[in-house]
Amino acid sequence: MTGAAPVNVIAVTSGKGGVGKTNVAVNLAVSLAESGQEVLLFDADLGLANVDIALGLKPEYDIQHVIKGERTLDEILIDGPSGIRVIPASSGVARMAALSPTEQAGLVRAFSELAVPVDTLIVDTGAGIDNTVLTFTAACQELIVVICDEPTSLTDGYALVKVLNQHCNVKRFQILANMVDNDLQGRQLFEKLCSVTDRFLDVHLGYLGAIPRDDYLRRAIRSQQAVVSAYPRSDSAQALRAMSDRVKALPTSRSAGGLGFFVERLIEYRSGSV
Repeated sequence: MTGAAPVNVIAVTSGKGGVGKTNVAVNLAVSLAESGQEVLLFDADLGLANVDIALGLKPEYDIQHVIKGERTLDEILIDGPSGIRVIPASSGVARMAALSPTEQAGLVRAFSELAVPVDTLIVDTGAGIDNTVLTFTAACQELIVVICDEPTSLTDGYALVKVLNQHCNVKRFQILANMVDNDLQGRQLFEKLCSVTDRFLDVHLGYLGAIPRDDYLRRAIRSQQAVVSAYPRSDSAQALRAMSDRVKALPTSRSAGGLGFFVERLIEYRSGSV
């Protein structure tokens, strides 16, 4: 059973919508896959399923069908670019907030029994600080918080870090500045966030770099492709691949477990036992 093998689980999240979070998750997944990893991309934005749209995919089934016991996890997986596999979401999956013990056990078993090999699971969460976002994010080993050069992005990003730190005991975060004009602007955004967290929180923020906005990125989004594969020599693609390399080099802060372990952590956070 390959689901028991150690899996690196990475959340891509943000304090607010509109900062390019899903695009970052998609390009990270494709970049890691192009480097030889087996990558599973889980669309955990339970209110707005965006990954399938970003990649031009048309899922017939989604995670809701797994929860209901109508399909296995293997049966709902969609093949994406560069060999990534996608677990699609739908708005109906919001009922995960009230899963019965039987449904919880079934979901843990579904992930544990996944037949495909997985090196990295990328969890594209919703934006904000509602319970669903916090639960998915806190269950992951690495947390990437995407920010951009907007006052609300910084304040909401800080709010997300604060809540995860104080209520879920998360102490390490990776910050990615997205849609910036240059590297200096990205570094300044990171330092602004650090200046507040250093004063009020017991956390460590790492800097994953800055992703510039360019015409090639906009073209890739319109054509429902990952820019790292559609326009690999563009500035945004090169920055996203560099970010992917930094993610691969991160030391693991928590013991890596199988996919079933990830879902068990989800259930623990749901029940408030962590």
